Order: sequence, then structure tokens, then C-alpha cells
Amino acid sequence: MHQYRTHTCGALRATDVEREVRLSGWVFRKRDHGNLLFIDLRDHYGVTQVVLQPSRAFFEAATHLRPESVITITGKVTAREPNTVNPNMPTGAIEVVADALEIQSLAEVLPFQIDGDEPTAEEHRLKYRFLDLRRDKMQRNVILRAKVIASIRRRMTDMGFNEFQTPILTASSPEGARDFLVPSRMHPGKFYALPQAPQQFKQMLMVSGFDRYFQIAPCFRDEDARADRSPGEFYQLDMEMSFAGQEDVFAVVEQLLHAVFTEFTSKTVAPTPWPRIPYDETMLRYGNDKPDLRNPLTIDDVSGLFAETEFRAFRSAIEKGDVVRAIRAPGAATRPRSSFYDKLVDWATKEGAKGLAYLIWTDDGVKGPIGKFLKPEQLDALKTQLGISSGDAAFFVCDKKPAAAKLAGLLRTKLGEDMDLIEKNAYRFCWIVDFPMFEKDEETGETIFSHNPFSMPQGGMDALERMDPLAIKAYQYDVVCNGIELSSGAVRNHRPEIMYKAFAIAGHGPEVVDHKFGGMIRAFKFGAPPHAGIAPGIDRIVMLLAEESNIREIIAFPLNQKGQDLLMNAPTEVSVKQLRDVHIKIDDAAIAKVKAAEAKPS
Repeated sequence: MHQYRTHTCGALRATDVEREVRLSGWVFRKRDHGNLLFIDLRDHYGVTQVVLQPSRAFFEAATHLRPESVITITGKVTAREPNTVNPNMPTGAIEVVADALEIQSLAEVLPFQIDGDEPTAEEHRLKYRFLDLRRDKMQRNVILRAKVIASIRRRMTDMGFNEFQTPILTASSPEGARDFLVPSRMHPGKFYALPQAPQQFKQMLMVSGFDRYFQIAPCFRDEDARADRSPGEFYQLDMEMSFAGQEDVFAVVEQLLHAVFTEFTSKTVAPTPWPRIPYDETMLRYGNDKPDLRNPLTIDDVSGLFAETEFRAFRSAIEKGDVVRAIRAPGAATRPRSSFYDKLVDWATKEGAKGLAYLIWTDDGVKGPIGKFLKPEQLDALKTQLGISSGDAAFFVCDKKPAAAKLAGLLRTKLGEDMDLIEKNAYRFCWIVDFPMFEKDEETGETIFSHNPFSMPQGGMDALERMDPLAIKAYQYDVVCNGIELSSGAVRNHRPEIMYKAFAIAGHGPEVVDHKFGGMIRAFKFGAPPHAGIAPGIDRIVMLLAEESNIREIIAFPLNQKGQDLLMNAPTEVSVKQLRDVHIKIDDAAIAKVKAAEAKPS
């Protein structure tokens, strides 16, 4: 018989009755019935009920076992009495009567309970992550992650992609977030950087003649945490294709993600091809570039109509450059004014809105605070444009274009949630396309890149030379699922002369390109194929499939919101010798000032 186990704790069934077995695992639950002791023994695979009789020499020691102690038991499988069968457990038809027990490891008093769903502070969960990971939900989530990655690898290989590894120690590069820097011992005063993404390396793989690349790539960015973004590090499915354009990337990603989501969920997965929504349209219709298509509500521009009304608050604002956005709320006419409309107005004010206007269409006519300012023909025009039926309402926001888009987008989401309009049990995907190549910096007024500086501008060199930079679109695209951005990608700019021109428009001379992106621009001068790529986030894919709202729930050992590893106590101080080896001296006075500033009440 094996030293530790003949079966796992999830393997035994009624067909194993009378078999001599050995099981090892953790003491999950313990029930002392006086004449019998019951232990639910748990391992990675399941739970088996073990019966310990008081006549056994080990019985007394077993009664003092704390939860999560590790034991090995040897005994005989017996059938449970019919009234004690547990149909909710795979092993619920049997139990093991212990003939021998060996204690492998004793557990101290637990800082929190593993059994049950008691809420536990995240600080404790992360400090004792090895305990938290024993919970059934966390075991499922981490295994789901492993299976999703295995599925992705298999499918990418089947589609002709090869997995290559790119460097972890590389050069600092302006990717849009702060780098994690690594000081060099052999090169005093110089630093490596951990890659924010393998962007330049994967493009140079295409220049090197490899046709289809992918990698489950670790990426490092010194940025703040969010519910859908882990601080410090994350993983992405990095991919690149030679002699490929936008639609080639879409075809691969749609085939891959549709198959992966279908494999790991029973929910409805949107059929392919997925909608392609231009950036300008999504900002107008949904108020953001990450639309949740499970929500049927859309936003309309009604600025032109209100510019002709007697409602002076809107009309004068429009004359100063503001816009008016409207959202139809189907069936909202029956909702009480005090608990629905007034609360929405209060909510909008708290969100920073100047106000929230509304109209209600009933069989008796149009009601609402601003109805008296609109003529019958104007109300009819609104009804037609918004697709209003009797019993519907419409809400209106007025502000500068960016602020109006943001508030209308938030209102669309709130109405969808409050009115229970959001589709259940579905994954709805879309592509956001035609992002602007450049934008105006609000602080400096200068023209800067709005997305990825390595993207090919639509229209190529001709567009860069002839068009208003703010009107130029790029071959850039995002894939979005249920309001969460899974990835950004682009058709790459593989022409040196176009890259130099694009950077010049953004205020960077050729010397900047040569210095910051020397390896890639040099490669492009020796024959570069047209290529395109994308990098869906592994963490967000698993978060969606696990139906978790916080990304830390699907990562085995995440950092907390402050970027700290509470389990390993990182970041931490290092010795003076270690600092001396990498030619660094700590400025204690500067650090004291920072800590003092952080300690002040906000």
C-alpha cells in the first residue's frame, strides 16, 4: 500500500465498499458525537467522511486535532446508513472507518475559518494566502485559470502559432505607464526595466521572418490597482502575425475566444463575427469605448432639436458649445417620481452633473419639468428620434462633449441596472475600431499620440502630410466583453519614414525615435513585413469566466491595492551591501518627507 494514499479524498464511491484504503488530507470539519468522532478529510480533489471509534488507541489524540491539521488514515470503506447519505457530495454514499491514523502535521489556531463563507478582511486573506487558497472557491478559480491557459496554448498551436519567450530584463520604454526599474551591478548608474509588454520584441520577431508568434507573457507596470487591473504584474496572450491586417487578427481572436468561452461556460456566447463599432460611434451611442452590449439602452444626440426650443438652460448652453444627450427608458412611466426620478436627479448631481432633465410619455400626454418648454412638433420629433412609445420616459444631460458622454454612459449603465434590463447569462463581445491617431493634450494644448505610437495611420504617409492630425484615424482596435476591455491591438507601422513622420507630429524628432526605439527602427530599415497583433488579458478572461468582480480572486498570489505582497512582505528594505553592489544610496531625508506627507490627513 502507498505510503500516503491509495485514493484521493474525492475518489471513493459505493462500488468501493469493503475495500481497504489509505487517505491523506486536511482535517476540514470535525464532529464529536461522544461514542464516535467524524472527520471530514479534504484534499485537492474532494472530501471524504472518516469515522473514528473510541476503542482505537488514536481516538484521544484525534479528538484534539485542530482544523487544517494534516493526517493519514487507513481503514475500510463502508456504506452509509440510508438516512445519512449526502447526495450533495460525490463521496456522500460512503464513509471510511479508520483502523490507523498518522499525524503528518499539526495546525495552529487558524486566523480565520476555512470552512464556510464568513467574510474575511482582504488583508488577512492575502497575509495567509496559503490558507485562503484552500477554500473551495479559490481552488476552482486557480484551476480554471490553469485550464484556460492550457486551452489557449493548444488552440493557438493548432492555428499555426509558435510560442516564443521574450526578455524580462530589457530597456525602459515609454509605453504609457511607469516602468519597474532594475539597477545594473555591472554597469554603474544604468538600469534595466521589466517589460510593460513584449511589444518591440514581438514586432522584431516578425521582421526576423517568424510568421505567427504567441506567448503567455508576464507584463509589469507600476500603476495603481483597480477591480479589473492587478497592480505590478499581469499576464496577457501576446500574439503577432506577419502579412496580416486588421480582419486577419479579428478572425483569429474571434475563433479563439469564442471557443474558449464556450468551453468553460454554459452561458450564451455571442456568435461571430462580432460587431465592429467605430470609436466615434461608441462614444456617442454608449458614452464610453467599453460598451456593455447586454444593456439594450443607447444614447442619442438631440442637440440640434433643443437648440430650437424655448428651454433656455439647454439652448444657451448649446450656443456656448455644449451638447445634449438623451436616453430612452422603456416602461419607466409607471415608476414613482419620488423613488425613481428624484433619486436619479440626486444621483446625477453627485456624479458632477449640472442637472438631469426628463420627459414622460403617457396616454394622457407628455409630462415632466421641461415639457412646457417644447412645442408639440418638437415633442413629436423627440418621440420619433428616440423610438418612444406610450409608457416610456427619456432622460437628458447637457454639458461639454466629453463630460456629457461620460455622464450619459454612467446613466445608461445605472438605468440598465435599476430597471433590470441587462441581459443575464450571456457574454456579448464587440470590436471598437477607428481610434483617433492623435489627440490634444488638455494641459499643454500640444498634439500627442492618443493610443499606440506604433500603429499604422489610416491613409499612411498621405494622411500624415495632408490631414488635420486630430482627424486621422489609426488601425487600432479593442476587443470588449460585457463592458470590460480584454485587449488592445493594432496594425503596426512597419515603414520607417511613416514612423518618423508620426512621431514628428507628436513633437518628437528622429533622434528620439532612434534613441528610444533604436532596435525596432533599425530592424525596419532592413525589410519589414506588414504585420498586426493584439494581446488579450489572461486575468480578465478568467475573471469573466469565474464571474468574479475583483481580479485578485483569480490570481494565486496577488498584490494588494497598495502594490504590497503581504505574504512575502514585499517590497521591503535591503541591506547596505546589496545597495552598494548596485551603486545605489538611499536618500533618507527624501523618504522621510514622502512618509510625512503620506501621514498627513487628506
